[in-house]
Amino acid sequence: MTLIDQVLVVGFSKPETIAELCRTRCDGVPDSAGIYLIERTSDNTPRYITSTGGRFKGKDPNYSREVFESNWVTGAHIVYVGKAAGKKGLRRRLNQLIDFGCGKPTGHRGGRLLWHLEDNQNLLVRWREHPKDEADRAESAAIAIFKKSHQGMRPFANMNK
Repeated sequence: MTLIDQVLVVGFSKPETIAELCRTRCDGVPDSAGIYLIERTSDNTPRYITSTGGRFKGKDPNYSREVFESNWVTGAHIVYVGKAAGKKGLRRRLNQLIDFGCGKPTGHRGGRLLWHLEDNQNLLVRWREHPKDEADRAESAAIAIFKKSHQGMRPFANMNK
C-alpha cells in the first residue's frame, strides 16, 4: 500500500514531471474526469521565486512572501490536489495548469503558489480517473486526508478547501 502524506496513491498514474508534461503537451493524460496530485520529492525547504505564472485577465499571479511561507507544510510532499471535471478532462486541465505556470495568460488560477517554487519544473504529477460527478468528492477526500495528517493544514498550493 503506497501512501504519500497518508493519501493512498493506488490507482494513480506513474508520476511525471511538470517539465515532461509540458514537453509532451500531456499526451499520455486521459481526456476523462478525475483528480491529480502534485508532489515535491525534496525534503529541503524550498527556495521561492517571483511567480512564473501568467497574467490572466490582467491579474497578477504573485503572492507575497508571507503567504507562501505561511502556507508551506514542513515535511509534506503533496503540494497541490486538483480536479478535472470539465468537458476535456484531465489532459485539458493539466495543460491549463502548466501553460499558466509557463507564463501564458490561461484561466487556471488554482495552484498559483506552485509557480513560486524555484524547482517547479521538477514537481511530479499523478492523476486518477473518476466519473465526472465523483471528481469533486475525490478531491475533497484527498485534501481532508492530507489535512488530518498535517495538523489541519491544506496542501501548500490549495488555498480554498
